[in-house]
This record gives sequence, structure tokens and C-alpha cells, in this order.
Amino acid sequence: MSDPIILSQGVGKKYQLGRAGTGMQYDTLRATLTEGTQQLFRRSRAGKKQKEEFWALRDINFSVIPGEVIGIIGLNGAGKSTLLKILCRITEPTEGRVRIKGRIAGLLEIGTGFHPELTGRENIFLNGAILGMTRAEIQRKFDEIVDFSEVEQFLDVPVKRFSSGMYVRLAFAVAANLEPEILLIDEVLSIGDAAFQKKCLGKMSEVSQRQGRTILFVSHQMNAIERLCSRAIWIDHGSLRMDSTDVRSVIRTYLSSGKLAPTRGEWRNNNNQFDNQWFQPQRFFLADGHGQPLEMPAKGDDEVWLYLEADFKTLDPALMIGYSVYSEAGDLLYRSFHNDAKEEEWPRLKLGRGVLRGRIPSRLLNAGTYRLELVGLLYFRQWIFEPGSPAPTVFLDLQGGLSDSPLRNGRRPGLLAPVLPWELWTEPK
Repeated sequence: MSDPIILSQGVGKKYQLGRAGTGMQYDTLRATLTEGTQQLFRRSRAGKKQKEEFWALRDINFSVIPGEVIGIIGLNGAGKSTLLKILCRITEPTEGRVRIKGRIAGLLEIGTGFHPELTGRENIFLNGAILGMTRAEIQRKFDEIVDFSEVEQFLDVPVKRFSSGMYVRLAFAVAANLEPEILLIDEVLSIGDAAFQKKCLGKMSEVSQRQGRTILFVSHQMNAIERLCSRAIWIDHGSLRMDSTDVRSVIRTYLSSGKLAPTRGEWRNNNNQFDNQWFQPQRFFLADGHGQPLEMPAKGDDEVWLYLEADFKTLDPALMIGYSVYSEAGDLLYRSFHNDAKEEEWPRLKLGRGVLRGRIPSRLLNAGTYRLELVGLLYFRQWIFEPGSPAPTVFLDLQGGLSDSPLRNGRRPGLLAPVLPWELWTEPK
């Protein structure tokens, strides 16, 4: 067995709540001056209350062998991004140690790794130099980086003028193509259009399978984790809850743990994601027939609708918008589109902001947690939101209401639990 390329031993990270700064070992001049000015007008509280300690991570132990692709999942604030920052040496652990063999390229939060005053071209060479590459090596990869990023027109513009989507395109292109041994990708990859996200996932698959590089991938997109990763780690409130090569089992345990946020029945486009020429989703959520958000867990006999609020930009008769329903184990149960019925019954889409909704059949699904993902395509032409690629996602929890019978109201064996008609039959005479 290969020696670990990453080894984390008892790693913990502690912050002092109420202290200005980032938790790093240094502060900027601006932060120092700001803190000093604030102290001039702050009443002394000495001896009244000590600052509260917060452990973002505690006792994190794991190892990574070369070539592994590991998905890291967990709620917002669980400690996933803090772990990546420690691995990237952006911040130091409070306790424990990390041993790393090889060069690391990280795509973390917007602004990490690039100097805002430098142009895209200059930042490519800067990042290569940081990774220990010679100018000749960077020049050899330069055209490939520019082609992948699709920002050639703006290459000599300071990156502070880039949109978030342009920034991520170039940052990912640099991180993936400068040949580091270890690639760390945070949820920042969700920013940008669906086509580029698919392109990034394909590149990650290529560099792991063909080039044998190690990838740690933080995402809330469970289908991307399952499709790309050979191992999954679940972090919960700073602790490592589960680590297994059975990726589906880790995802299933996480989804059924009851620890997901109460808002998981709703997705909002807060970062201008998934922009394309046909429609851009703004809100994707579960609600009742009056549009009121669904309280979880819902019952099997509740009226449940899946709503899509979107900006419709181009009306095309080949456009199909729908959703996929996946079980806790990741199995596709069914897929529904807005134009499955006869043509005269299709909802008539209009340009501009609009709301499309589809009904989830009552008393069809068994008790459990289901993942619902947006799907979109132009019939026999191209995918807009392809199954298996990042897309707006919500979760539906069902419990009870499966039957009116006093004998059959709990979870049943199997994936589905439909209530079907039965009757006594006599042969016609």
C-alpha cells in the first residue's frame, strides 16, 4: 500500500468568538487599525466576561493515499472549509498536525489564490511560481489554461474587475492544469453556468483517473459526490462522523440523520448560478397547493408541489423542464417533465419571471428522504441541466400518512408505497 500523500493526526482548530480577524496567525494593517480605533470608543469590559472559545474542528484523523478522490460532505458551518484551509496552509491548526507530500492547488472561496490588482495573465504565472514551476513549465500549460477558462478576451484585465463566474473559470483552469499532486475544491465550484460546472467535473474525473492526482472535493451536490468520488467523509459540528469507500452509504446516512437544515425543502439562487440562454432558476422549493412552504416531515397523503421560479429568456418548442426523484440510496425513482401530457395541456411559458410547478403524487413514495433535482434540456439537441451534473436540489422528508388502514401506516418494504384500489370480483354471467 502506498504511503499517505495526506495524513491528518488529531487536528483541531479553535477560534475566539468576538475577536476581529480571520483566525490566521497575522492580521492586515487595515484590520489592526480598525480594531485599535474601535477600542478607543469601546467601554472596558475587563474581568466581566472571557471570550468564548469555538472549536471549528476537533480530533480529525484520516489519511489519503495518492490518486484517491474524496468527497467531503456536511452542513454549512460543519468545518469542511476550515479543514481545506488547514490543508492548503492558509491557516494553522490549533492542535494536531498535518503531513503533506506534494504540491497543493486549492480552489476555495472567491478571492483565494489570486492578487486582485494583477491581470489574469499575471495571476497564472504567479500561481505557477507559488507551486514551484519554472516559467517554461507555466508557458507550456498557458494556452491550455486559457482555452479551458474561456476568458481569453479579458486576460489582460485585473481580476478585481472579473465577475464571480469569470473568476472561478480562471481559478479552476489554473488549479487543474498546473499539475499539482493534490487538488482541493470547495463548494465555490457551484458558482457559474451549468455547462462550465459539467466541464469542471469532467476535468476532475480526467485528472484523477488518467493522471492519478489526488482530489478532495467539498460539495452539497450528492449526485456529483457519488459520481466522482471513490470515498466520502462526513463532518458534523467539527467532528469526523463517517469515513468510508462506500460513498452511497455515507450519503444515505447523512441524508437520513435528520441533521440537514430545515430549509432543505428550498433552494435559492443567491450567487447568480446556472446562467444560460434559455432560463435561469431563481427559486426551487417544495410547497402546498397554495404556495406555502412545506413543513417537514410531510405526510404521504399531503398535497405536495414542486415549484420552479425562473427567468425565462428564450422560448423554444423543444424546451423540456422537469425534475428527477432519487431515493436515499441514490436510485432514480421517476422523472417528470412539464410537457409530458398532450400538447394542448402544456403550461404556456412566457418571457420574463415566471413560476412553473409540478405535483408530487400522493401516497406513491414510501416513508424516507428523497432528493429532487431540476432537469432541463432541448429535446434531442442538448442538456441544460443534465442528470448527474450540479443542479438546484431540494429534499423531501415523508413520514406517516401512507394509508388509511390501521394495519398499514408505517414504512413498508420496497421503494414505493402506493395506495391502490382493491375489490371483490365476480365473473360476469
